[in-house]
Amino acid sequence: MSSGVLLAERRGGVLVLTLNRPEVRNAINAETAWAMSHAIDSFEADSSLAAAVLTGAGGTFCAGMDLGAFLAGESPLAGVRGFAGIVERPPAKPIIAAVEGAAVAGGFEIVLACDLVVAASDARFGLPEVKRGLVAAGGGLLRLARRVPFHLAMEWALTGDFVPASRAEQAGLVNRLVPSGSALGMALEMASSIAGNGPLAVAATKRILTECRDWPLDSEFERQRAISLPVRESADAREGALAFKEKRAPRWTGT
Repeated sequence: MSSGVLLAERRGGVLVLTLNRPEVRNAINAETAWAMSHAIDSFEADSSLAAAVLTGAGGTFCAGMDLGAFLAGESPLAGVRGFAGIVERPPAKPIIAAVEGAAVAGGFEIVLACDLVVAASDARFGLPEVKRGLVAAGGGLLRLARRVPFHLAMEWALTGDFVPASRAEQAGLVNRLVPSGSALGMALEMASSIAGNGPLAVAATKRILTECRDWPLDSEFERQRAISLPVRESADAREGALAFKEKRAPRWTGT
């Protein structure tokens, strides 16, 4: 899965993806977008991987679209996964953003496509598109108001101002705020915790949390049951109960 612009490393059941264009603050060009799309495809197809962590090289998460590449005629979209190979179709498995430095414009939209966010204390976020006469159409506007209170989303999107990590944490956008340089370590701890859980249960849990916001109240339990019941009837569910009774670590098979 590794390429020059996107590094991939396995750490047990966790995949670490690192945007690797520090000379342009990890901005997204066509090569990077397609590398990300292919890496996510492989991640989803590999049953030995339970979670992923996405970070950036060189002390910056991502500055968004590579404007130089765009002016040269490149597209930062990668098929059905869209901008950066992730924002329109994130992986079904959990993915954690480990943010050092700036995650702005499309970089912030990549963060918003992730399920959990770990940020260094000096990290910053922002959707500055309006300052350039543009619209944050890579999922930033669609997801931001679901992650923070409506009026904060309006303020951040309409002003285009940068948001410090401490403010993002107060708003509930950041799961863990950590000292500079330690975002990846904390993200790996969280990912390892997820990877130790039943893979069928994790997948179903993420799916329910992601989809339920659009379910009608009169059918939400029925829809939840359609996703959760196969997990309850799985061999992994029996193994989880048996392991608890026998006071040992479960041996998941994903069946």
